[in-house]
Amino acid sequence: MASVAREAGVGKATLSRRFATRDDLVNAVFADRMDAYVDAVATALADDDPWHGFTGYIHAICAMQAADRGFADVLTMTFPAAKALEARRAEAFNGMLELIARAKETGHLRDDFISQDVVILLMANAGVINAAGDAAPDTWRRLAAHMLRSYATPDAPMPPLPDAPAPAALYRAMVRLTRPGPA
Repeated sequence: MASVAREAGVGKATLSRRFATRDDLVNAVFADRMDAYVDAVATALADDDPWHGFTGYIHAICAMQAADRGFADVLTMTFPAAKALEARRAEAFNGMLELIARAKETGHLRDDFISQDVVILLMANAGVINAAGDAAPDTWRRLAAHMLRSYATPDAPMPPLPDAPAPAALYRAMVRLTRPGPA
């Protein structure tokens, strides 16, 4: 709490008046992100076409990650004492499992797709977002589309494949990777 107060430019007492416990602070910091994730799952589950809902969900969470690089932290960090946050995470996770099961029932999502594949996708997406940076900021869209195609059965409706980034944009991204970052 002391380091958070220092970083925020307020005294520890001021922070403690607003957030009585560390878990209250954690809930406040991550609530909006978790709510957005829960909403993405709910929107996908509400779709009449489970495959379309699944592809929309994958696109939505990749877009959230592109817009907020800390988004994946909400899904991968655990705060057992932050009960409200953990309840929302469980709600979202259970919804995702239902979404996966429904998409498989359509025959469009491969039987070997599992929830861990979403984590792998987010890890890969984070790498693309980080590597492409401002040089090719929409590169993640092509990765997400390729991944959705790899998750699909042969008879599934394929999501459109966005254009590849321009060669010059990818070159700028690669050059950017070779430059030392801030210490």
